[in-house]
Amino acid sequence: MAEAGDENLYAAARDIARALGKDPSAAGDILQILSGYGASGNRGGDPRPTASRGGSNVNLDRALNSLERQISSYIVADRPIWSDPVDSRTFLDSVDELISIAGDLRSMAGDKSVAVCQSRADELIQQVMFRLQEEFGFVMDRAPDSFDSDDEFSGEEDNDTSDGVIVARPITDYKIVIEALQSSVIGDLNAIAVRMVAGGYAKECSRAYSSRRREFLEESLSRLHLRGLSMEEVQETPWQDLEDEIDRWIKAVTLVFRVFFPSERLLCDRVFSDLPVSSVTDLSFMEVCRGTTTQLLNFADAIALGSRLPERLFKVVDLYEAMQDLIPKMETLFSDRYCLPLRHEAIAIHKRLGEAIRGIFMELENLIRRDPPKTAFPGGGIHPITRYVMNYLRAACKSRQSLEQILDQTGNESGSDTRPLSVQIVWVLELLESNLEGKKRTYRDPALCFLFMMNNDKYILDKAKDNELGLILGEDWIVKHAAKLRQYHSNYRRSSWNQVVGLLRTEGPYPKLIENLRLFKAQFDEVCKTQSQWVVTDGQLREELRSSVAGIVSPAYSNFIRRLKESPEINGRRGEPFIPYTVEDVEFRIKGLFKESSR
Repeated sequence: MAEAGDENLYAAARDIARALGKDPSAAGDILQILSGYGASGNRGGDPRPTASRGGSNVNLDRALNSLERQISSYIVADRPIWSDPVDSRTFLDSVDELISIAGDLRSMAGDKSVAVCQSRADELIQQVMFRLQEEFGFVMDRAPDSFDSDDEFSGEEDNDTSDGVIVARPITDYKIVIEALQSSVIGDLNAIAVRMVAGGYAKECSRAYSSRRREFLEESLSRLHLRGLSMEEVQETPWQDLEDEIDRWIKAVTLVFRVFFPSERLLCDRVFSDLPVSSVTDLSFMEVCRGTTTQLLNFADAIALGSRLPERLFKVVDLYEAMQDLIPKMETLFSDRYCLPLRHEAIAIHKRLGEAIRGIFMELENLIRRDPPKTAFPGGGIHPITRYVMNYLRAACKSRQSLEQILDQTGNESGSDTRPLSVQIVWVLELLESNLEGKKRTYRDPALCFLFMMNNDKYILDKAKDNELGLILGEDWIVKHAAKLRQYHSNYRRSSWNQVVGLLRTEGPYPKLIENLRLFKAQFDEVCKTQSQWVVTDGQLREELRSSVAGIVSPAYSNFIRRLKESPEINGRRGEPFIPYTVEDVEFRIKGLFKESSR
């Protein structure tokens, strides 16, 4: 039994020697500490000295003295402990022993005889934790020195470094994972983190970690050329400049949430693995991501709260759709209680962007209403408001799915009288046509009124055909407006040419025919002169109108000349009556009607 006891005693001595490391002055203390195990030297119980064993507070005091000498030699050292693997392992063993003894002392907190020892242990733990916090930072800061970009950053070569911070280049492969730290470095960080959490310094450890990872994200984000505008600066920046910033923002936010943040989450999980609680991991991840997330969201929020000018619609839709695509990723990444406010804020800003889009789209109606007829548009051509509205609607319909969702959701949530996208677009077109009806009244010539409406309706119809806008409006709308266009055509021809052609169809004696020919020439010349300055932009419509006019004027003129020549009253007279135009001359003049554009 004695031999067994001796073996146990020597085993205990080896354990303590390993904890105390290489300090030779501790040899005498080891024998004193071992006396606290009792005569049997039984290691079946707790090998650490406690006050309950023989009531020996001296043993606890001596154990703390030994640990303090061992640990203090590292705490006061000028060089980093983790610059030497042997030193770091020895130091961690000593820290483990200190934390364990401190735990035993706290379990005997009611015993006043151990109060002094407990106070000393707590003070020593505080010094240790401060040094571990410094070492944690040292290990993270030295990581770039041994970082191999080709091995650790799959799919991206030659990453830049700036002031010792690894900075990822912009990428397009969103399946990539940035492994910013080597496995050995992660192992060292995890070893320190485990001790800091055990010593009650979880927040300090998290702070040391997150401050350096934030720097990585900030530097990486700066390489994407975001200007980091405040909300006030966004409001003051010209929209043309903001359009470029929005393009950069979309690229940045996609990269951040698909590459940077998932990589940071993976790194957090590895650094803070094997901890008794997951809150340190979640807190650290939130602290790493919060600044970058807030910066990105503030920009989107500033855009959402900005002006409702119609031309802003398309870029705001781009912002909305980018966030829409990333919301599921945000919900996954920001699922814990620390990140929950960030997720809620992202969803709220996404909703505000939707409200902004609805407001901007509604503002199009006000723009049409505020465009009153002032002066006649030269030549009856396509009015700028028609071009603007139709190109606007056609471009907007490329985001049909998003607009339908926005008009649906924002209307239902606000309880307002909202209209589906198709109804909204029809309503905008009705406002446009009503506006054009008002503008046509600025023309004194009825024929030019109809030509103006024909030009604009043809443009509207063409823009609505064979694209998403036409699908939204439906075939019935297309058929209805094609019929309206034919009616304008008929009205133009009747108001402009019926009176002229009527002169050629009048029956009467020879002098009456001669008078009608003179009147026809005068009116025909006047109409051709006037309408040669009218505008028909669409080449097909221009040819259709000329052909239509020629189709009624040429036959009538040909018949009139034939009747005039066959009149019995010219028999016996010398020569034929003066005929100003041949049929070919008339047709040539008709081909000169209308021009393509007006300055």
